[in-house]
Amino acid sequence: MNIIGSLIKKEAIHIVRDKRTMFITLVMPLVLLLLFGFAISTEVNNIRVAVVTDRYTDVTRQIIQSLDVNSYFTFEGISSNPEVESLLRQGKIDVALILRSDGNATPHQIIVDASNPTVAQAAVSYISGILTPQTDSPIITRTLYNPQMKSSYNFVPGIMGMIFILICAIMTSVSIVREKETGTMDLLLVSPVRPINIILGKLIPYFILSCMILAIMLTMAYTVLGLPADGSILSVIAVSLLYIILSLSIGLFVSAMVDNQVSALIVSAMLFMVPVIMLSGMLFPIDNMPVILQGVSCIIPARWYISAMRKLMIQQIDLMGVIDEVLIMAGMIPVLLVAQLGKFNSKR
Repeated sequence: MNIIGSLIKKEAIHIVRDKRTMFITLVMPLVLLLLFGFAISTEVNNIRVAVVTDRYTDVTRQIIQSLDVNSYFTFEGISSNPEVESLLRQGKIDVALILRSDGNATPHQIIVDASNPTVAQAAVSYISGILTPQTDSPIITRTLYNPQMKSSYNFVPGIMGMIFILICAIMTSVSIVREKETGTMDLLLVSPVRPINIILGKLIPYFILSCMILAIMLTMAYTVLGLPADGSILSVIAVSLLYIILSLSIGLFVSAMVDNQVSALIVSAMLFMVPVIMLSGMLFPIDNMPVILQGVSCIIPARWYISAMRKLMIQQIDLMGVIDEVLIMAGMIPVLLVAQLGKFNSKR
């Protein structure tokens, strides 16, 4: 335990002495959170829609057919009223169209999952465009989870996913590579110190720093950006801590693959920055991507974290509702750590 404590103290001193890096590390998440939260919006297609109707008429059949053949939608079939909320909460559909027949008039209702406001806005606009030529009846729209359709609700989970994967991966990878360049890593490897102690000594200080960043970002999200703070904060923290550990493990793994700090920065940026932005669902819905890219996105940790955060922070579901995402992220951690330990042992 004294050995691990000494390694943690040494790494903490390195972190604290580099004041410029500390400043950037703590300020950058706030800047990105504000920029993405207030300044960016996108458009989508392949919106998953289900229809509920109590009576089939020529009008309802024509509306259903229009949705089925429209390239902007993925028609998920006919559902019942009790199933709609469950399908929306489980993320199986993005919008439900309720068609209720009353004589010759058909009052329409659109129920949309606004946890992703970009998808919600597009869904309402597209469906309204289909309904308007079909009937003169009024269209009633309900937006669930994000009634005001704030873009910040969508981007906060994405920014959190990007920040942790970049900061944790880059800082931990550079940390170990710095030890290689100065020669201290060789001394550690030939010493009686076990590889697991070296890994823990590197990981724990950055874990504590990441927890500080998490506290700052959650405070900003729930206060300045106004995300709902009912019931799921502990689940948000628990899943975020798991993701931080996963991100740190990725950084350690990258550090074992390269021999200088420049390479560590390039590998971390190219392997994580671009995939996180493009393939995690942060900016572009995964369902809109080609099948091959959807498969590639499955190995991007940020995809599962962002998906879980949207459900926990916006839809306000409990932890069991994101158990699939949690298990996938938890399964990635031992794989990376075992690979890292194997690399250390081979060098010994």
